Amino acid sequence: MRPARLLLVAFAVSALSLPALSATAGSTGPVGPTAVSDPARAELRGIVEDVVGATGKRYNTKDDAGHVMDTVKTIQDTTGGYLAVSHHLASDGHFRVNLATSTDLLNWHWVRELAGSNTGPASQPTIAQASNGGFVLAWEQEQPGGGNNHLAFRYFANRADLLAGRVTRSFDAPRRLSSCAEGTPNIYGITLSPDIEHSTIEIGGHYWWNCDRDRQQRGRLTNFNSWTTAAQPTFDNALLHWGVGGNIGDRDQVGFRGYSFGLIEGQYTKGDFGSWRTFVYDYQTGNADRTTIRTNSGSTAFANPTVTALRAPNGQPAVLVTLFIPSEGAGPGEAGVLIYYKTY
Repeated sequence: MRPARLLLVAFAVSALSLPALSATAGSTGPVGPTAVSDPARAELRGIVEDVVGATGKRYNTKDDAGHVMDTVKTIQDTTGGYLAVSHHLASDGHFRVNLATSTDLLNWHWVRELAGSNTGPASQPTIAQASNGGFVLAWEQEQPGGGNNHLAFRYFANRADLLAGRVTRSFDAPRRLSSCAEGTPNIYGITLSPDIEHSTIEIGGHYWWNCDRDRQQRGRLTNFNSWTTAAQPTFDNALLHWGVGGNIGDRDQVGFRGYSFGLIEGQYTKGDFGSWRTFVYDYQTGNADRTTIRTNSGSTAFANPTVTALRAPNGQPAVLVTLFIPSEGAGPGEAGVLIYYKTY
């Protein structure tokens, strides 16, 4: 998603595409037997929809340096607390990627900028930790003068390097599916064999189909120096089924109750920021559920979703969700980044 001037691991998978295994009522395919993942998907959808009843929540989230935390992605910090990457629009009109830490998921301490000043505009970041303690950071990169949007990747060997901004490996992916733009990454999984120089990283993203509308892709970064990717029409079809006529863009994935699910944004009307909605996607079936998200002041538009399974500050398992609420669909006081989590 690219709101206003806003341009817009838990579960490793090895294939570049996940085929539909079965279909359920109201899905993209014919009605069939109940999928084994249906109860878990319904439970997750209930968590996503019930902001009012969340264990903790914060609207219009900013870090302690005053940066808005747009498109924030949060992960557990193995040393305690939480790490998050996000972007904000700087005074020079360029997007910057920031790193922040938290002890409670709702109040965030700004640590540093990770991309933007030296790379050109950088937005839509995501992050995941590898089994060796290193971190993979990905974002949507622009040229310093604008345009040429593509996926960028950086590897930090450990937590200290991440907090210091010391990059070990860098890779900028060439565009394969669109001559205009590719971006909004999420990280499906990181496999080390045994290190980052011998690794496979599974990546989701969007490509600007016909330079007109965002559609889904899935790629693979091999050994941090080779990139392949393919369009994901099955993923697109899951939202087209519900009448989405604009962009199908940002997404994130989570392992929940033993199954793999995703949240994905869909824009019903191209150019209408008030028509952004968030869907729950089932990787087992290839189907998507519409959500009816209930906030305290009745916001109706929701974009740039992320979802993370983690431990809440009280130690219980929880699902953390973040959403961008555009002003065109925001209830009073709710525009901006919403962070909320539910223990279970």
